[in-house]
Amino acid sequence: MTSPGSSSLPIVAHWIDGKPADGAAGRLGDVYDPATGEVTRRVAFAGKRDVDQAVAAALAAFAAWRRSSLSRRSKILFAFREIVADRAAELAAIVTSEHGKVLSDALGEVSRALEVMEFACGIPHLLKGGYSEEVSTQVDVYSIRQPLGVVGIISPFNFPAMVPGWFFPIAIAAGNTVVLKPSEKDPSASVWFAERWAEAGLPEGVFNVVHGDKEAVDRLLEHPDVKAISFVGSTPIARYVYETGTRSGKRVQALGGAKNHMVVLPDADLDLAADAAVNAGFGSAGERCMAISALVAVEPVANDLVAKITERMAKITTGDGRREVDMGPLVTSAHRDKVALYLDAGVEAGADLVVDGRSVVPDGAASGFWLGPSLFDNVTPDMSIYTDEIFGPVLSVVRVPSYEAALELVNANPYGNGTAIFTNDGGAARRFQQEVEVGMVGINVPIPVPVSYYSFGGWKSSLFGDSHAHGSEGVHFYTRGKVVTSRWLDPSHGGINLGFPRTF
Repeated sequence: MTSPGSSSLPIVAHWIDGKPADGAAGRLGDVYDPATGEVTRRVAFAGKRDVDQAVAAALAAFAAWRRSSLSRRSKILFAFREIVADRAAELAAIVTSEHGKVLSDALGEVSRALEVMEFACGIPHLLKGGYSEEVSTQVDVYSIRQPLGVVGIISPFNFPAMVPGWFFPIAIAAGNTVVLKPSEKDPSASVWFAERWAEAGLPEGVFNVVHGDKEAVDRLLEHPDVKAISFVGSTPIARYVYETGTRSGKRVQALGGAKNHMVVLPDADLDLAADAAVNAGFGSAGERCMAISALVAVEPVANDLVAKITERMAKITTGDGRREVDMGPLVTSAHRDKVALYLDAGVEAGADLVVDGRSVVPDGAASGFWLGPSLFDNVTPDMSIYTDEIFGPVLSVVRVPSYEAALELVNANPYGNGTAIFTNDGGAARRFQQEVEVGMVGINVPIPVPVSYYSFGGWKSSLFGDSHAHGSEGVHFYTRGKVVTSRWLDPSHGGINLGFPRTF
């Protein structure tokens, strides 16, 4: 945290009521370039007054926006989607500069956000209700879905474009207004989105951005005019967001952490499995809630699989994401150091450190937040490298004797976000998808993130609330149903009848 006026670096401002807002709190945070370790800009931290101002702008805009036609909403969504698609490389460069992931990965993140925007463009179809004629004599019943009002979105650092893009296109298309609180570690993508919304013709106040820390989050959770909260982050914070938000009378979807397993059966194509384990374990430096961090090798495949993974890891290049490298830095020096401590913990617990990422020679400035890919073998479920969500480029191999033992291991884990099985046996795959207690399952697919018209979300301690992100569940989360029973009497009908109305 720095004080105002301590530097001439640019400041990332809030976006409130259609324009930048410096904020009244007077607090600033540092924004780093993880590949150089340098502070490149500062970000305004919101206080209660700033959040209240953003919510007031959203509330004022809601009355007109909810009454805007579905045709107008979809036209603005289409325009916004086209602007983002045309300038995707620009947005990806912003993501890389503040998060550190390589440009190709950042572009992939933007493309996933675009998928949800495209889904939201179909809002006239998605909001259609039902109609039943003559449920009783001259009585019709029909259902409609209406927006909630002001909704808050609290998004994490690891996907500064994709995760907000899971939520705000659907929320806005459904007729709500939005206050987005992005991660203070990489805030610029959210302001970029706000500027593009303005270009697309979105009315002022419909989309607002406030930056900051727990003070801003708590005010959003407690504000009486915020009707719903969407959150993605670690499980302890997700639980806090859910409990605080629901206690304040809000609808909450809080997506938490993960410990994702990839089960490899003896009949699997080991080359395919090794490629998948490396890609899913070390992409985005392991800073993905869907990263594979536990590889469950069903014997006798473990030795061959570890050898193939080690061979592939030797070819991975780590460095500045703007260069021709495979993996970038971690997001902050503190997070890099935290992940590195798990390597010591794993060795102390008795696991075999096959590849030590601390010895990496990066293609980038020595001051960057570097940690290369690391591989542990002979990991057991009592070790912290297995139990904890490390959120870094650390892959742990757990050896088990059978399919049943692998399934038991996965189902005993408190998380239930994503899992995968690699096999050429269709019966085993079908059995796994039925028996595994995880919300998203991949069959020979290591990162089973659904497309936008299906919903994203896990089970157990990976989700608090009843609704997953995007898809039909996302539409339902940002709307509430209303059922209307209607009778238009003709002049000949009337009289008093105190009996209970019947449907015949």
